[in-house]
Amino acid sequence: MNDVARNAGVSLKTVSRVVNGETTVDPGLAARVRAAVAALGYRPNLGASMLRRNDRRTRMIGVLLTDLAGPFSAAVHRAVEDEARARGVHVLGGSTDDDPQRAQDLVEAFARRHVDGVILMASAVVDLPSVVIDREAGIDQGMRHLRNHGHRRIAFVEQEVHAVFALPDPPTAILAGSTPVTIEVVRALRERGLRDRVALVGLGDFPAADLLEPAVTVVTQDPGATGRAAAGALFEQIDGGTPGARTISIPTTLIARGSGEIRPATGS
Repeated sequence: MNDVARNAGVSLKTVSRVVNGETTVDPGLAARVRAAVAALGYRPNLGASMLRRNDRRTRMIGVLLTDLAGPFSAAVHRAVEDEARARGVHVLGGSTDDDPQRAQDLVEAFARRHVDGVILMASAVVDLPSVVIDREAGIDQGMRHLRNHGHRRIAFVEQEVHAVFALPDPPTAILAGSTPVTIEVVRALRERGLRDRVALVGLGDFPAADLLEPAVTVVTQDPGATGRAAAGALFEQIDGGTPGARTISIPTTLIARGSGEIRPATGS
């Protein structure tokens, strides 16, 4: 760091502030420091830096989501990253694939890197600050929307997509319980020539849902709000907030696009 300071013509303190991601450094000075860092190939020793800091923080957090390649997880990760960047904090990410052992291994890997905290997407709420999607309210939104469009035979589908079409008195509307199920229902309706006759509302949005014919009505979760709330709860804990269970509920929104507004045939 002394070499970087001499090369950039700034104080050692200025180098330290730039290297640690502080955003209050004069942009011109910060640019000189970054140029010197690049020219000298300087890499900070995070372990030593943590030992020197009074708060013993590394300014890194971990984010473990189901699948970082998925659109929802990617949007959550980006929202967390934006919140972290504003604080000069870096984000390490990992995909758990809903595998508890994989999640445990990643948590331990992050711990070895002395992250300041971890955000974990999990199926069960534990005795910690939690951000949850109000799924029950979303289901109620979808059902109410279909009922308001005249449907009385509504199927809520989790996995057995094709079974509903084999019923003696098949439904006139379907509420799909997840994005993968929604996509399977869309395929099944197209195969059976029912896409314009059976209404569909899906829980969770997905790319190109608005480009299908008819476009798919969805009850969507806000991944950005989810990520921001999770980051806020984590940084509150890092900054000394009161530990313990606290639940932040993220509301859902219904987006009407066409498939959920199909009315039942006369006499159905």
